[in-house]
Amino acid sequence: MKYQFIENNKNDFDISIICPVLGVKRSSYYAWKIRPESKRKRENMNLLNEIKNIHKKTKEIYGSPRIHSELKDSGIACGKNRVAKLMKENGIFSKIKKRFRYKSKQSNVKFECENIVNRLFKIKQPNKVWVSDITYIPTREGWLYLCIILDLYSRKIVGWSMYKNMKTELVIKALQMAIINRDPSHDLIFHSDRGAQYTSELFRNELQINKIKQSISRKGNCWDNACAETFFHTLKTELIKHINYNSRNEAELSIFEYIEIFYNRYRKHSYLGYKSPVKFEEELSA
Repeated sequence: MKYQFIENNKNDFDISIICPVLGVKRSSYYAWKIRPESKRKRENMNLLNEIKNIHKKTKEIYGSPRIHSELKDSGIACGKNRVAKLMKENGIFSKIKKRFRYKSKQSNVKFECENIVNRLFKIKQPNKVWVSDITYIPTREGWLYLCIILDLYSRKIVGWSMYKNMKTELVIKALQMAIINRDPSHDLIFHSDRGAQYTSELFRNELQINKIKQSISRKGNCWDNACAETFFHTLKTELIKHINYNSRNEAELSIFEYIEIFYNRYRKHSYLGYKSPVKFEEELSA
């Protein structure tokens, strides 16, 4: 390590000065320089290049656990600690650092609806429980509103819609997309917060037409819809906060690519054993 430190800093410090300070003979340092690289060092360099490629490919989102999983999927055998050490030594980190804090939402619900899900988020079959929520994305044209529907079984986004306002049609369009994509059975539960779009007569009628049971979070309990909230946290920390959108159309294209190409088909989820939602569903249905 002393020899490598000298090599890294030889342009800033004279060799005749730095060697005595570190207690190293100059002859030993020069001998080290011409010594053939060890097999371990060559392997580490090759592994580091693979890590850098994955880090770049995933837009600097993945930390060492997901990068290790990606290496494993590619047939590259290495330990988790080795990957973490190489990343730390070379300043390779996930750009996702900020912890997310949930905020309570106000309720204007004018009818009674049971919280059927009751925070039971581990579902063993697809199309048994869908959860939904709405968020907003800033652009220079104004807000873009996004509604998503997530299947708790695989955490896959099965339906989504985007528009410049938060009218009930935003939620209905996401639901219609999910129904077309998944063709669910009639024992499906749809869970959301107590937002006006979800409690409107128009949306409740849409659920009834499709024989879908409605479940709604309790007042002031945002954790009741934590999985949908978590997706929005992921979306914002991995994508939205790093881009200044000039228009709603630009934001729509970016979010579409993130959901359909990256999140559903590629992004590894620790909850799914480091598989993507699509991969998880394909393997368990095979």
